[in-house]
Amino acid sequence: MNQEMAERGYFGEFGGSFVPPELQEVLDHLEAQFLKYKDDPEFNEEYRYYLREYVGRENPLTFAKQLTEKWGGAKIYLKREDLNHTGAHKINNVIGQILLAKRMGAKRVIAETGAGQHGVATATACAMFGMDCIIYMGAEDTRRQALNVFRMELLGAKVVPVEKGQGRLKDAVDEALNDLIANYRNTFYLLGSAVGPHPFPTMVKHFQAVISEESKRQIFEKEGRLPDAVLACVGGGSNAIGAFAHYIDEPSVRLIGVEPDQAPSLTEGVPSVLHGFKCLVLLDEQGNPKPTYSIAAGLDYPGIGPEHSNMKVNGRAEYVTVTNEEVLEAFQELSRTEGIIPALESSHAVAYAKKLAPTLDKDKILIINLSGRGDKDVEQVFHMLHK
Repeated sequence: MNQEMAERGYFGEFGGSFVPPELQEVLDHLEAQFLKYKDDPEFNEEYRYYLREYVGRENPLTFAKQLTEKWGGAKIYLKREDLNHTGAHKINNVIGQILLAKRMGAKRVIAETGAGQHGVATATACAMFGMDCIIYMGAEDTRRQALNVFRMELLGAKVVPVEKGQGRLKDAVDEALNDLIANYRNTFYLLGSAVGPHPFPTMVKHFQAVISEESKRQIFEKEGRLPDAVLACVGGGSNAIGAFAHYIDEPSVRLIGVEPDQAPSLTEGVPSVLHGFKCLVLLDEQGNPKPTYSIAAGLDYPGIGPEHSNMKVNGRAEYVTVTNEEVLEAFQELSRTEGIIPALESSHAVAYAKKLAPTLDKDKILIINLSGRGDKDVEQVFHMLHK
């Protein structure tokens, strides 16, 4: 990738910015501010302060002893993003972007959310910094994640259910982008995943890279070497790109993204433009984004981040699918075996690790990025298991 392409937000052929001119002006200003502050010592000192004192980082890299013994084969380590304040990895990126919004003088913040974890994290940060907060969420997802809707409202956010389309994450992103186009002069769009027009994928990766920055140091402390593979669930791709970031230039480490088999953007997608950027997209016969479904609302998206698209095409990362049944079993098994209830999203990575670990020697090491905790999913799982 040449320097000019990289600067325009391209990863190979993927990425870029395909938006109306007035929105491009806003994104250019956002990029300039991000580049100004991302290496600024004062900004980073404040960012690290909130990660430590508010989010609760650094979080542990936990050796899953019982799971390792039960599955046989490779050693299993869990990167514990579930222990973050608000219950998921989303807060890492939210803190970084809200500090940027503060410096840009924003008073109104909008966001999209699927499972609600990004919405909760955004509402939390807006409450802390006294900003107006509007969260767009697919109507179907508001029903599946009613507890998170109440949490957002409790934190002072206005949650806007999006009825159009399937009423899922894609539709929430559509509405958030429409809002930004209409209100760009006074609004900061706090995008939660590693998707969207440049500079969003690069920004989200920058703030989520703390996951792999920590896990790389922690695995050296515990094992004296790099892991053999890092696994993470993939929907839009934010937790996975954060979990992979510091290993991308380590060719000995396998990077494995795990998708729902009913939303397999990376395994079955084709290059197309979605939400203002080019990525691998699931398209129907008419060339429109295909309806998707996942029991995990946060993975219910027909596209994927541009860097994941590029790593799929160039072979740097592997992308696989698991079934809903395998995910539900993994959700229960980790809960029973280690006393950790994972998010349904994270359970996708656990489900694939269950298949992979027994095929590897006992001296091999797997890191599973446990992107969030399952409190938000317990009621949904209860109903699925007691139909």
